[in-house]
Amino acid sequence: MKILITGGAGFIGSNVADRYISLGHQVVIVDNLVTGRTENIPSQATFIKMDICDTKIADVFAKEKPDIVNHHAAQMDVRKSVSDPIYDASVNVIGGLNLLQNCVEHRVKKFIFASTGGAIYGEQDYFPADEKHPLRPLSPYGITKLTTEKYLYFYNQTYQLNYTVLRYANVYGPRQNPHGEAGVVAIFSEKVLTDQQPIINGDGLQTRDYVFVGDVVQANQLVLENGDQKTYNIGTGIETNVNELFQYIVKESGKSIPQKHAPAKPGEQMRSVLEFSHIKDELGWTPSVKLQDGIRQTFEFFESKYAK
Repeated sequence: MKILITGGAGFIGSNVADRYISLGHQVVIVDNLVTGRTENIPSQATFIKMDICDTKIADVFAKEKPDIVNHHAAQMDVRKSVSDPIYDASVNVIGGLNLLQNCVEHRVKKFIFASTGGAIYGEQDYFPADEKHPLRPLSPYGITKLTTEKYLYFYNQTYQLNYTVLRYANVYGPRQNPHGEAGVVAIFSEKVLTDQQPIINGDGLQTRDYVFVGDVVQANQLVLENGDQKTYNIGTGIETNVNELFQYIVKESGKSIPQKHAPAKPGEQMRSVLEFSHIKDELGWTPSVKLQDGIRQTFEFFESKYAK
């Protein structure tokens, strides 16, 4: 199959691209390189530098004729979405609609959407949250992801566009950008390796569900031909607080670094953890990489990068 991956020069998208290519699929990557990096792009992929909001993306669909669109491009900084919700919506909603319209016009067979489980549920009523949990996003970022999910339902009902939604927990792993994508594992790893003091916001007791990028890639593989019109959480069901995460990374470094705290960020969610039994029961997916092992792989990636 020919698969168009938006955001394919980014952390998650490029890892997905590698897997699809290894399976023998043709991959076309569309990325504006705002946070994506050219070194992440597989040499076997066709790369087109373009913003998903650009109307010229219709030419890409017309020329490449993708069978599937895997949509990872996004404005994904939660804090930036709060400070500039108009920009956030212009990328995540209008850009998404630009893709969906072209999918209909060019008869794309399926749309795989990278949504968020970490931001879409808001403060949870129960732990872990399953897909039936009330949707109360606390940030414009979460709102735009939910909006796109609603548009997917519309496009399916009106135009029969097939889709699968993957609601990610906090994804981490090799290639994560410690700047543009703001993952705390990447941020702490870079700080530790460059002898800077990592800063923990608040008391560090806020929890997240950290899922390794390799497990996320596996989910993206499974839904190529499964999970039609389904929404799946992609997480581990395990909560880890920021203090614990910091200690894991420091231990991996072999250094002695004290915990340093700063005031909590306003509006930050306190607990987030996802139930994954839905995709386990239907597709057999389970997270296979334990946090300590994933942190080791991630830290080694950054170590090799900074050793150059």
